[in-house]
Amino acid sequence: QVRLVESGGGLAQPGGSLRLSCAVSGFKLVNYVMSWYRQGPGKERELVARINGAGTPTNYADSVKGRFTISGDNAENTVYLQMNSLKPEDTAVYYCNLYNWWGQGTQVTVSS
Repeated sequence: QVRLVESGGGLAQPGGSLRLSCAVSGFKLVNYVMSWYRQGPGKERELVARINGAGTPTNYADSVKGRFTISGDNAENTVYLQMNSLKPEDTAVYYCNLYNWWGQGTQVTVSS
C-alpha cells in the first residue's frame, strides 16, 4: 500500500523558512512525478511545485518561483519542499501528491 506522510509544517514569521518533507512508502521513487499542492483558507487547491524522477524540477507556481525549491532524495524515498522568504499568503495546508495518492497535509502558517 502506498503511503505519503508530510512533515515540517508549522508557524513561521514573514521572511522566514521552513522545509517540508514527504516520506513515501510502498512505492520506490525511481521513475516518478511528485508534486506539492497547497490549499489556503477559502481557496482552491493549487499546484506549488513538481519534480520528475530524474530529480529535475519541472513546474513552479509563479507565486513561489525564486523562493521555493523542490527536491528529491531517492535513497531516502522522500521529496522535500524548501520554502524561503515566506509570506503571509503562503499560509495553507500543504499536500504532497504522487499520481493517485495524497498525503494527509501539513499546516503552514506565516504570521508575525
